[in-house]
Amino acid sequence: MIRTHPGRRADGRRTALHSVVMISITAVIAVPLYYIVISTFKTPIDMAKSPLGLPGSWTFDNYVNVFRTSPVVRSFINTLIVTVVGVAFQVLIGSMAAYGMILRKGRLTAAVGTVLMVAFCIPMQSTLIPLYRMEASLNLVNTLQGLILIYLGSAIFCYFLIVGYMRKLPMSLLEAARIDGAGPFRIYWQIVLPLIRPILTTVVVFQTLSTWNDFMWPNVLLSSTENRTIVLQVYNAVGQFSTDWPSFMTVTVIALVPVFVFFMFCQKWIVSGLVAGSVKQ
Repeated sequence: MIRTHPGRRADGRRTALHSVVMISITAVIAVPLYYIVISTFKTPIDMAKSPLGLPGSWTFDNYVNVFRTSPVVRSFINTLIVTVVGVAFQVLIGSMAAYGMILRKGRLTAAVGTVLMVAFCIPMQSTLIPLYRMEASLNLVNTLQGLILIYLGSAIFCYFLIVGYMRKLPMSLLEAARIDGAGPFRIYWQIVLPLIRPILTTVVVFQTLSTWNDFMWPNVLLSSTENRTIVLQVYNAVGQFSTDWPSFMTVTVIALVPVFVFFMFCQKWIVSGLVAGSVKQ
């Protein structure tokens, strides 16, 4: 007769309990997503009769109507431009600031670091009116350029994530490159950036999701239909007195699909980056 070790039985029970808890949490999270996606294939009558049930007859009319009657494509392009340009400059500014901080240590850099820390702690909502007035004085309200300029303030978040990783870099390697005649920009571009690629990937993913899904600043700065982002398009799909909920769900899915695909595509780099950072000497 084969006897099971008590420790193995305990481990098996813990694993089963962990699996049950994780499956339950996943189910709770998945229900709203299922509701949104399945509603895009329903008519308003089917959605009212059976909110969580499968459609009586599957239809793609909601997608056809959304692309035909609303500027979803234009909003998608606007969001893509703002996200790509904004995140690129955020990461560039944040990484260069972090590089400057570790390259030149002194009272000035310490003072600048303190100022950045204080600025990082200021709630964004408290700066809304001053920033809006600044944008208005520069005639940047209701422009994608003005929205991108506002998003550059998030470079401070990139800085704080990157500077901690940069401090782990072997300074002897940078000193060796400097002795060999490499300038500060060449060291930054050819040595530092490749070494911090894991944290750069993580920062890019976080900032892409944050910028793509942002609602507050586009809602404050953008007023014209041709400059709307995709999140504003979702917001404007809700009518004042009545709402075509299947169409609303369809616009929501269109807004969610790109970030979902982007996150799934970059997931392996995020995990590898976190692991690399955890064992870095």
